[in-house]
Amino acid sequence: MEEPRRILVTGGAGFIGSAVIRWLIAETPHLILNLDKLTYAGNLGSLRSVSGNPRYRFEKADIADSDAVGRIFASFRPDAVLHLAAESHVDRSIDGPAAFIETNIVGTYTLLEAARAYWETLLHDRRERFRFLHVSTDEVYGSLSSEGAFSETSRYDPHSPYAASKAASDHLVRAWHSTYGLPVLVTNCSNNYGPYQFPEKLIPLVILNALEGKPLPLYGRGDNVRDWLFVEDHARALGRVLEAGRVGETYTIGGRSEWTNLRVVQRICALLDELRPVSQNPDFKGPQTVRRYEDLVTFVPDRPGHDRRYAMDPSRIEGELGWKPRETFESGLRKTVEWYLKNRWWWEPIRASCYGGERLGMGKRRGG
Repeated sequence: MEEPRRILVTGGAGFIGSAVIRWLIAETPHLILNLDKLTYAGNLGSLRSVSGNPRYRFEKADIADSDAVGRIFASFRPDAVLHLAAESHVDRSIDGPAAFIETNIVGTYTLLEAARAYWETLLHDRRERFRFLHVSTDEVYGSLSSEGAFSETSRYDPHSPYAASKAASDHLVRAWHSTYGLPVLVTNCSNNYGPYQFPEKLIPLVILNALEGKPLPLYGRGDNVRDWLFVEDHARALGRVLEAGRVGETYTIGGRSEWTNLRVVQRICALLDELRPVSQNPDFKGPQTVRRYEDLVTFVPDRPGHDRRYAMDPSRIEGELGWKPRETFESGLRKTVEWYLKNRWWWEPIRASCYGGERLGMGKRRGG
């Protein structure tokens, strides 16, 4: 039986963070403290299934608030930190980069300093066991051509304010290891999808826009390629890295599932045609001429700095830690579409009051 640990999860009310907490509560004996600021994308409803569990508790706080973070370290006394708190949507970073600098860079620095101060007070075995796992993205590496995949040794080349802020936070984490000896781990993952994802992201946006009969926007020609990773597979991967990853190392995590955005949208439409045909959908308010959801696809001008292709090589985590994704993109996408069809209670309030599916990321280049 695995020994219970005290794990501080930052950003645990977000999409990936909530999946990690649900997995930790279901599959391990660990005690979990969820530290989340509850920005627009933070939703405690995503944790409804674990909210009453005695091994879970929540603290509302900002990772950039050094007093609050220090207090939480002192009171909870974690054995590990799973750092997922971040502003994460590329389009929003184009419209308003300041929040990304504050949370992703200043917040990570503040958290690292609090973790270092706390870790230096630990004695013997607890000091040796402590881990700081920083969860990052494939976008720090920039764009790929039609061949190859990103790995742990790929050169950083961020192209958006979001990617640049995550690249900076990655470098800070590694610097706190090399300079101060803080026992860190870093992961960089490919595009996540699955239940409870905020509907500004491609897959839930397409599902919900289609159900309502709204246009399904595709940037450019829809030929940008992403490597898709089911969020529950990612949660298992982070658990393995936290448990058995080598201190100071980076692990790239991907689903080995490369699809163009156009193929993704077409597949979602085909699943909806099967599971909730337009003719049997009382919520459909689109043109009466639409017979299939794919008829709603609308090509729109590309966003600035849109990377052409991402792909991750997960060979290290597969070989060293024995992790592999359980879901194919086909199986994971079907589960995702079915979840959104069955869980209106979660997404309807968001669509009504917070985000209705409007286009983001239309920032203009200045000068030149």
